[in-house]
Amino acid sequence: MIFQGEFNNSIDPKGRLSIPARFRELLLEQFGGERLVVTKNYDEGVTAYPLKQWEELVSKVDALSPGPLKTSAMRLMIAPAVECGFDKQGRILIPEALRSHAGLQKDVVVVGMDDKIDIYSQSRHEEVTRKAMEHILDNPQAIADLGF
Repeated sequence: MIFQGEFNNSIDPKGRLSIPARFRELLLEQFGGERLVVTKNYDEGVTAYPLKQWEELVSKVDALSPGPLKTSAMRLMIAPAVECGFDKQGRILIPEALRSHAGLQKDVVVVGMDDKIDIYSQSRHEEVTRKAMEHILDNPQAIADLGF
C-alpha cells in the first residue's frame, strides 16, 4: 500500500495538523514507525516523509560529490527538516518556519504521494494541480504509455 488520496483539512493556531487515520495506519504497517520528518518542498509546500524514507533520502544527498548541488540540497531540504511525532489526536506540529514557507494558515490539503505526504495551502494546491494538468496535456503519449 501507498499513501494516496487528497484530504481537505485545517491547521489550528498552534500549527497542529491532523494526519488522516489511513496515513497513520500505513506509517505503522508499511514503514514501521510513528514519526514523520517534515521539510520544505520545491512546490512551495511541505513534505512529510516516513523516517525510513527520510534516512534513505539523506543518504542519497550524502553520497553526492561535494559542490553546489549537494550544498543546495542540504540547505533547502535537509537543514529545515523537523522530526515530528503524533499527539493523542493524531496530529503533528508543523513549525512556524515551515508553515510560513508554504503559506499554511487554516485550510490545507494533505496529499498522498506514494511514499511521502505533501501538504499545501488550498490556493497553492490548486496551482500545483493546474500545473500538473498542463504537464499531462503536454505529454499525452507518456501518460498513455503508463495506461491512463
